[in-house]
Parts: sequence; C-alpha cells; structure tokens
Amino acid sequence: MPPAPRRIRIGIDTGGTFTDVVALDEDSGEMVTTKTPSTPADPADGFMAGIDKVLDLLDLPRGSGDAVTAVSHGTTVATNQLLEGKVEALGFITSEGYDAMLEIARQSVPDGYGNSYFWVKPPRIVPRDLVKGVGGRLDFTGAEVRPFDEEDARRVARWFRVRGIDTLGVCFLHSYANPDHEERMRAILREEHPEAVVSLSSEVLREYREYERAMTTLVDAAVKPRLSRYVANISRRLEQYGGRKVPFYVMKSNGGVLSADEVVHQPITTVLSGPAAGALGAALIAQVAGFDRVLTSDGGGTSTDVSVVIDGEPTLTTEGSVGAFPSKIPMIDVVTVGAGGGSIAWLSPEGTLKVGPRSAGADPGPICYARGGREVTITDAHVMLGRIPPHLLGGEIPLDAAAARAGVEALATELGMSPEACATGVLEISAWNQANALRQVTVKRGLDVRDFTLTTFGGSGSLLLCRLMDVLGIPTVLVPPNPGNVSAFGLLTVDVKNDYVQTHVTLHEALDVTTVQAAYDALATRARSALVKEGFAPEVHRFVRTADVRYFGQAFEVRVGVPDGDLDADALAEVARRFHAEHRALYGYDFSGDGSQQVEWVNLRVSGIGPITRPEIRKAGESSPPLDPPAGRAGSSRPVCFDAADGYVTTPVLWRPDLGPGHVVRGPVIIEEFGSTVPVHPGFAARVDDHLNIIVTKEA
Repeated sequence: MPPAPRRIRIGIDTGGTFTDVVALDEDSGEMVTTKTPSTPADPADGFMAGIDKVLDLLDLPRGSGDAVTAVSHGTTVATNQLLEGKVEALGFITSEGYDAMLEIARQSVPDGYGNSYFWVKPPRIVPRDLVKGVGGRLDFTGAEVRPFDEEDARRVARWFRVRGIDTLGVCFLHSYANPDHEERMRAILREEHPEAVVSLSSEVLREYREYERAMTTLVDAAVKPRLSRYVANISRRLEQYGGRKVPFYVMKSNGGVLSADEVVHQPITTVLSGPAAGALGAALIAQVAGFDRVLTSDGGGTSTDVSVVIDGEPTLTTEGSVGAFPSKIPMIDVVTVGAGGGSIAWLSPEGTLKVGPRSAGADPGPICYARGGREVTITDAHVMLGRIPPHLLGGEIPLDAAAARAGVEALATELGMSPEACATGVLEISAWNQANALRQVTVKRGLDVRDFTLTTFGGSGSLLLCRLMDVLGIPTVLVPPNPGNVSAFGLLTVDVKNDYVQTHVTLHEALDVTTVQAAYDALATRARSALVKEGFAPEVHRFVRTADVRYFGQAFEVRVGVPDGDLDADALAEVARRFHAEHRALYGYDFSGDGSQQVEWVNLRVSGIGPITRPEIRKAGESSPPLDPPAGRAGSSRPVCFDAADGYVTTPVLWRPDLGPGHVVRGPVIIEEFGSTVPVHPGFAARVDDHLNIIVTKEA
C-alpha cells in the first residue's frame, strides 16, 4: 500500500531584500526554514524559488505542488510603496465644498516641532489640483439633504478620464451612514471612465471622521493597482505550479489572513502585512519561552517594525500609520521606521549624516552586493566593521567587503572623520531610530520600556540589540532560532480574520439595547458570510465584539471588549466599567466616580475568526538536527570593531546550531547562523534556553 501523500503548509514572507520561507508538515509536525533573495523586478520569481528550495529540504520534488495544502504570504509591497512615498497619480472625489479637506487635515503638528511656525506641511497624498467636488449631501443619520448631482458626477468622471488619472478615491460626507451616493458615483465612473480603479470610503472604512476616512480610502486606492497585479501574478504562478488552485492566503494588518481572491478588494488591510506576521510569530515564541511582556523588533532590508505584546497578544490600534500616511483600519500596533539593512546613509544639505528611510533594497542593494549599488547602507557599515561575515545565507551570497570599505571611506572623507567612526556613526543613528520607534509603542502609551523583554528577529533585527539595551535600559533580549524566518513562521500561526465596523455615536445612558444588539447582529452576519466564503464550517466560527468608547467631549476613543451572548443592561454597564479601567491604565485617571462626566459609545466592531491549527514549538531534543557550519567557520575568529575608539579586536565566531541548551558565552563574540548574525558586545552575555532561543543580558 503506497504511503499517504504528505501535506505541507508553507508560509512565505517577501521582504525588500530576502524572501523567507517556512514549511510545516501537518502530519509529522516537522518544520523547515530557508531564505532566498527577493526579486524586485518580479517578486513571484523569488516566491516560487523559495517554494522549490523548501520542498528540496523536505525531500520532495521541485516543480510539483501536489503536497502543498496551502500557502500563506506576508508582503511588504504596500508597506514599502508607502514608506518610500511612491504614490502614483491619484485623484480624489469628495462632497462639493469640501475640496480642501486634505489640506486642512487635523491641523496637528508632529512631535518634535513644538511651534507650528517651524513645521513645513508635507505634500498631500493627492495634490489640490486633482481633487474634485460633486454636489449632493447626506446628514449624519444618512438622510438625504440634497440629491446627488449626477451631471456634476459625470463631468468629474470625464475630467479624470481625459487627464489619464486612473486611480481614484471617493469619500462623501456621512457616507458611513448611507453609501448610496458613493455607490452611484462608482456606477457613473464605470460608465464614463471604465479603466479607473476606484475605492469607496463606505467599503474601506465605515466610520465617521471624514479626514481619516478619506486618507484611509486614498491609501487603499494608491496601493490597489500594484498589489492587485502582484497577487494575481503569484496566484497564477501557484496554480501553474500545483496544476490546481492552491489555497493562497495573504496576511492582513489586523493579525489575520484572507484569501488572495478577497484581499485584492481590500488592499489597505495589507499595509502592515509582513510586520503583523512577525509580531504574531514572535509573540508565540516569547510566550512559550516564558515571557509575557514583550517588545518585538523585526529588522528587514528596508525597514524595522516594532510592536508590543502583552500576555501573548499583540496590541491592536486603529490610529496607525505607515510613513506619512495615517490609516484607520484595525491593525497590530506596529511602528515602522526606515531603518533596515538596505537603508542608505546620506548627507543633508547642511552636511549632517542621515540614515534612511530611502533603501537600496535587493536590487541594486548595498555596495557590498556588487550589483551596482553606489550608496553606503547599514549593511555596508556592518560588513566594514566585521560584525557580519563577508557572505550571506551560509555562504550562498558572497559580499564584497573591500567595496563596502571603499564606500564608507568616501563618505567618511566628506564628513572629515575616520572610516570606523563613520561606520559606527551610521549604526548609532540607526540604533537611535529604532529606539525611538520602541519608545513610541511604550513610553507614549504609558508603558515602561524597562519592564519588557525585547525579541529581535528578521535578517538585520539582532545586529544592534546590545546598543538598544544600552539606549533603552532593556534588561533582556530574546533572539529566536532562525530569526530571519520569524515572520514566515508567524504566517503559519494566524487565523483567517475579517473586521467590520459601524459608527453608532450615542451617550451610554441613551443606548437602546435592542438597537445595539441589532447592529452587532448585522455586523456578525457579514462576518459569518465572509467565513463561509473562506470555507469555514459554521461550528468553528468565532466572533469577537468590541466598542470604541470615550468620555463625552473627548476627541479620541478607547477600544474595549463587549461581553459575548445576548446583550442586556448589565452587559452594557460592563462595557462602561471596562472603559473606565482601560482609560485609567492608559492615562492614569478615570471619571468612574464623577456623575457629571458622561460615557459615549462611538463605533461598534465585530471580528469574524476562522481558526487554524498552530505549529508546535518543540524543545531542543525534539527539534531538527543542527545544520553543518560552512567550511572554515566553526571555531574561527575575525577582527571586529565594536567601538571606533578601541579599533578592531580579535573576536571568536561561533556557529549557532552548535550551541545547545544551557550554553553560555560572553562578549565580545559573534554568533552566526544561516540567515542572521548576533554580535554580542563586550560587557554582555548570551545563554541558550531549552527552545534554543538566545537570551542576551548585560553583565554587572
């Protein structure tokens, strides 16, 4: 009798420089990881090469997807497009008289400027000349105050068509309460401008605040063409590979996945796709290792993404942003900074050294890649200082250390300093950029960064961990095994998840239980329909209800959980109690004992969840055998510069798979593995725990 066919589930995280792959045998629990260079010209090439490579490791034939049961994918396509400001020609259609909505914005000044006189407002996502108003008006209940002006709408549609503006966002006043006018605008666009790609605010974000709703809709429209092409290309290649339609899921910012067929209709939900998967993977690894308060730092080729995990759950927000673009969709609370391995060091007009956010990416990449890159990057600085080896991926990709040094020397000459001081300066700026991002998710939210363990991962995530410990006062850092593949691993741990919201601004005392229950039931019905469409049986569906609540007169809300089951007066009172407690935890005070301060409900939310089986994180004795170190590395050493003033010191180089549980090493030492490197500076120590995590602490 022939053996049963194997069932392999694959997670693939495509970054700016490398594509990370993790495969899970669903029957045996065996898990293997690998990396392959990303291919920016056609990301599907790197994606498919990663599948071939991981099937090789499982002794399965290349070019055959028979054993692949599903592929989950995290992509930085939308993230990088927004971080680098590559928004193509985009048009905005709004209510007549509100054409200046984007210019007015919220009249807020970013932190660090103090007086708005010194702040120069950045360019809007849509320039003023590409904004058009259309007549018609709804009130906040959705009732029509003035009919929709169809002739005006046709004139606007033709205006955009003539000018070749094919990507459009539509946001009319109060369309969260009634989408009729927006849907009619879309119908007219289909008639007058059939080539246009259109995003409606009533579909992207059905809640009030017109500026945030408009910005979120425009970001959705901006990333839709590129992401749709990307996902369609990979879906087609996967189908050819497997000779059938392989289930293909894309990671969303909210900590869930969605089928590729559906995600192209809501591309805004993927803007933190890769970072969200990394945060979830790191959360599970740290929880198993015994840490319940964790900061995650995912360092890739283009950016570093940080988040907070408490009791195994990453925190969620609807106040996030990517680069300069705010986004109100539910997302894991990730702060992204342009401080990845490929981030470019450059001089400002004043002669000041800056690092990022512009990145060399994978092609041409850093100078040391020898692919035509001419600008010094963070990776070049590490190579010159000896902190990473003169090759990547266990020797698969040789690096040109001499070219990296020459590039750093040229930059150092412009700055009038030594090459070592220049390289360490580049890394110091990068470390402070990362530290400031970590402060954003902790100190600015009322949390003490020193109460957390930092989990570093990604190809470049662990290179500056010792400096981050110094800057922030963090006592402990955890580096998981195969840290470059944590985001890909996270893709195998996430459920299918969809979020639905409805604005319902009502004082707590005036709430009607029947109305609130009906609103939640309607949201749950939409969520249930989506889960059935994704193939989940009704008995496994799970629904999570939350509400955005504030004190009357406040500008922003706090999200709290809503009890399961049928709602009654006691359940609504419990929501108010939870709000008081959460407000006190966030801001240090509440008005629970002050009858003059009224509680106000703002938005009702439902998340529909289709659960998957998570991989088991095994102890060392149950894990895969160690990989053989590349020739000439085990027990070797090389000159490494940790401090420009001290110069180079001969430093031992260890191969991580040789280090078993309980192994302790003291800095200076370099710990290398296939996809990442951990420099342990003088004054620090590293030990290996039962799950083969490296735990770094500072020696007294």
